[in-house]
Amino acid sequence: MKAFEPHQAISRWFAEKSWQPLPFQTQVWRAMREGESGLLHATTGAGKTLAVGFGAWQALTPNSGLTLLWITPMRALAADTALALSEAFARLHELDPSAPLWTTGVRTGDTSPKDRAAQSRHPPNLLITTPESLSLMLSQPDAHQRLGRLGAIVVDEWHELLGNKRGVQVQLALARLRRWNPRLLVWGMSATIGNLAEAKRVLLGSGHQPGQDGTLVSAQLKKTIVVDTLIPQVVERFPWAGHLGLTMLPQVIAEIDASANSLIFTNTRAQSEIWYHSLLKARPDWAGMIAVHHGSLANDSRQWVEQGLKSGALKAVVCTSSLDLGVDFLPVERVLQIGSPKGIARLLQRAGRSGHAPGRASRITLVPSHSLELVESAALQMAIARGEIEGKSSPKAPLDVLVQHLVTIGLGGGFEPDDLRAEISTTAAYQNLSDEDWQFCLDFVRQGGATLRAYPDFRRCAPDKSGIWRVTDRALATRHRQNIGTITSDSSMMVQFGPAPPGAKLGSVEESFIARLKPGDRFWFAGRLVSLVQVRDMTAYVRKAKGSQASVPRWGGGRMPLSTTLANAMVEQLALAADGVYQTPELRAAKPMLELQLQRSALPTPDTLLVETLTSREGWHVFIYPFAGRNAHLGLASLLSCRAAQTTSGTFSLAINDYGFEILSASERNWGEEIRGLIAPRGGQPLGEQVRLSVNATELARRRFRDIARISGLVQSSYAGERKSARQIQASSGLYYDVFAKYDPNNGLLVQAQNELLHEELDIDLMEATLRDMNEKHMVLKPLARCSPLAFPLMVERLREKLTNESLHERVERMAAALEKDELQKDTPI
Repeated sequence: MKAFEPHQAISRWFAEKSWQPLPFQTQVWRAMREGESGLLHATTGAGKTLAVGFGAWQALTPNSGLTLLWITPMRALAADTALALSEAFARLHELDPSAPLWTTGVRTGDTSPKDRAAQSRHPPNLLITTPESLSLMLSQPDAHQRLGRLGAIVVDEWHELLGNKRGVQVQLALARLRRWNPRLLVWGMSATIGNLAEAKRVLLGSGHQPGQDGTLVSAQLKKTIVVDTLIPQVVERFPWAGHLGLTMLPQVIAEIDASANSLIFTNTRAQSEIWYHSLLKARPDWAGMIAVHHGSLANDSRQWVEQGLKSGALKAVVCTSSLDLGVDFLPVERVLQIGSPKGIARLLQRAGRSGHAPGRASRITLVPSHSLELVESAALQMAIARGEIEGKSSPKAPLDVLVQHLVTIGLGGGFEPDDLRAEISTTAAYQNLSDEDWQFCLDFVRQGGATLRAYPDFRRCAPDKSGIWRVTDRALATRHRQNIGTITSDSSMMVQFGPAPPGAKLGSVEESFIARLKPGDRFWFAGRLVSLVQVRDMTAYVRKAKGSQASVPRWGGGRMPLSTTLANAMVEQLALAADGVYQTPELRAAKPMLELQLQRSALPTPDTLLVETLTSREGWHVFIYPFAGRNAHLGLASLLSCRAAQTTSGTFSLAINDYGFEILSASERNWGEEIRGLIAPRGGQPLGEQVRLSVNATELARRRFRDIARISGLVQSSYAGERKSARQIQASSGLYYDVFAKYDPNNGLLVQAQNELLHEELDIDLMEATLRDMNEKHMVLKPLARCSPLAFPLMVERLREKLTNESLHERVERMAAALEKDELQKDTPI
């Protein structure tokens, strides 16, 4: 095959920087020049943006409208990508004036109405946007005219979108754009994903160029990734996850001090605020040199932090996933991860923030928040060395997203049902959509389905005289556009200095947090101590405050389950310890805790199921350790306690974490004799039905239904500049839930809520596999005289429901001290 020769301007551009195009970059350029779509997989910082961006520049001739659409999941990534590509494209034109000069624009939730209007009048050749903004563009009457001549669409960080409803939203948009231009180039980029072939199939669907499966380009680069661990000076033998890793604060400060600049990743926004405040309290001389960054901060605050990182003005930034995707922070020297990343892919993504360039090594240091995370650290390093990484799959036919899309297309020029059905069937998400579900969606957008047909507000989309389904009501159209998107959470409330005069906006917090405060109460937000003045029109007005004692906002979504891949690797590490093999620094540090576990009980292995029983003043405990993640453990604990109640009635308390679960009976139980029968397979009802009966399925499904109702347009979170409160949204969605459950039990959205509960919240597929493994493994039953290190964090989980954070910490410290004393005296059980 003849060697591919890039455009002379690109060759000169690389020569200016003393670089050479990498083989995977030229492979992408050739494929795009030949009109092929595909997926590019390469390590973080390897040059994926240049590969696909320059590929489009060479393959396309910019027209008077949009030529290249670039989809990104993060607003920070959009701004960074726009800057990098606009500068590169401008330089290519300077190097070859005969080459066209591309114009570039950004359209996200941060884009001002003025800039959006300007883009509509004079569309840029390259537009960087988000899935939500793309759907909003598809809802415009001139969508076909504006987007029909697109030459290519690029989906950045495809692994971040693939497994959720935002990715489904992208699939539907791609199907529409491919219909308008069957020769549309579609490329995705990803750094961390295990199932590449499946990721490519979902991205391209079955509607791209006939006879082509698309191109998978996987960069064969030897990226050095260094993963190490900050070893605690004191390793507790009874671990618990309540102190957010702050016992490691002095060591983290020393690491930051020794580096020019650092990123400190946390898993939640609340944890990032707490760590930022703790760092500043310990090192007040760092004021102005460190910052906090997460998705709830105002745009100005985020941009200030991002620019500070790029310029090297900031020494450290405490952040969440808001900075772990694609943003080019070349000066970053050190990356630290507070607590478990919960997955291998997430760790690799965050590691790539350092050494973000070809040939540079990436280093990430794990900061364990308790001693079991030392074992996780060893497991992560082993899994990375073996090349293991989690895969993701597309959600299957979420009807709420489809209903929203139907209204969007009804606004954006209208649709004919059979044609649109064929179009959406090209997506992986809806390739097996049933006739019944399709008809439900049509009926729902036309008249609210069988139950709501009497209410005009649900007559959103209907056929005109020519059979084209359109949205004709202007108020309904405005309402829909204001609520487009699939990201849902507790209703947020803007935090702003004021009220008289209104000052700077700091960002948003969830309404449920503000609802617990009264005027004068202080809290930390955006790295500042503020006090609440008043709440008005869904805005919390605050003023600057002084002092040190304050609360921290809590946001939902903080309890990510441990991935199966990481859990399996962790059990392998525990098996090594069971055999007396402590080869890594992490296992050697955790040795006192692991040896005590062996002394009092046993350690889980890949071939065994550890079950512990204990009698205490609280009652009769059983602890089971499947290592399947907290979602599956919730379902398993509920199922087994329900089965136990069928044999002998009783009252049970449950506790779960990523490693196992506890069932506590208030009345006497012989768990040792019962447990084998409780986990044994049972005929009759499918496991899903058994689980529904064992958990508070109605209440849990109501919670899922709230989000489904918002996405499908049953309820709106905002309209005409007003935002509904969480209580209003929950009340409205709850009313619909009750009506459907009573009068329309086969309603598609109601069934979806029940299915999402099983498959996403309880992970029924993993539950079924775990239950099967539990039966096949050799059960190691250990009656405990005293609480074991593995059982201790489960007992703490139950206490969380009874005590505040402050008293919980004190209570746990007393429990741990008592257990240590008991270990020395070895006299009476707890």
